[in-house]
Amino acid sequence: MIPASRIPFFADWAKSPHARADAEAFNHWNKDGKIPVQCAGCHSTPGFLDFVGADGSARGKVDKEAATGTLIYCSACHNEMTRELTAVTFPSGLRVEDLGANARCMTCHQGRAAGSDVDKAVAGMDRDKVSPKLEFINVHYRAAGATLMGSLARGAYEYDGKSYASRRRHPEPFNQCTGCHELHTVAPKVGECAACHKQVTDADSLRAIRESRIDHDGDGDVGEGIAREVDQLNARLLVGIKAYARTVAGKAIAYDAKAFPYFFNDANGNGVADADEAKVPNKYNAWTPRLLKAAYNYQFVAKDPGAYAHNPAYVLQILHDSLEDIGAGNGLGPVTRP
Repeated sequence: MIPASRIPFFADWAKSPHARADAEAFNHWNKDGKIPVQCAGCHSTPGFLDFVGADGSARGKVDKEAATGTLIYCSACHNEMTRELTAVTFPSGLRVEDLGANARCMTCHQGRAAGSDVDKAVAGMDRDKVSPKLEFINVHYRAAGATLMGSLARGAYEYDGKSYASRRRHPEPFNQCTGCHELHTVAPKVGECAACHKQVTDADSLRAIRESRIDHDGDGDVGEGIAREVDQLNARLLVGIKAYARTVAGKAIAYDAKAFPYFFNDANGNGVADADEAKVPNKYNAWTPRLLKAAYNYQFVAKDPGAYAHNPAYVLQILHDSLEDIGAGNGLGPVTRP
């Protein structure tokens, strides 16, 4: 076996999320002993090699369960098959070509659901009628590729009659995943950003970047970072979701970002998913089509902490439209949709 000290970039990789041996992403299935096919491709090296066909299997699918106990090793991204991987099919069914090496990242960082899944679930239903057939649809986590591609991927729920931003474009060379993220640590390249964005001094200050002079969240502040605009609108969307659930669906709802499936019945009506409420048996069960769409988009933004950088126009658009549809757009001040 080659010593770690002789593996190129091993120290950098060891600092990355791909190397976190204690992470839930690599331990969730330990009791089962196997990672199911629908999860193995992105939560194990054998599964990813299976998906790209580097193990001799067919490309584009995972054929078998993967053993637990692996991380995302060098061989997952660096093999003959990934060199040929240049396109990604997103959960919406839309395929984006000519991605180059970005396809290696976006194969996993694309989410596991799309707005089309919401449309299928609510087809033929009254927008404001509770249906026992509906359950929360979770986009999954850190779907940065879907955010970046905007309407090319249609990862978020896009409302009828609205137009949406396409792929987010930066000046070159910042149109590649590794243009903005270190290749092996995947940390943001703060120094590269600071060359143009003078307010950037560390990773936290990336949130201070802003190009638009338009007040998107209605607070009158056009100097705050665009990340703050996104945060404010998403927070207001959650307020709107709670108000709608209480007054239209007839059952209070609460959200917990760390407890699956995230939306719960708020039995005591305090607006918070308390410890005894944030449990699977108490998952929210009074969904209407309108409520499901808004909740899906709330989660889409909440679970991509870099959404403000990946595609701010797209996420601001879906938040504005979700607020408008759920009826929470009133009282925000003179907000402007990108």
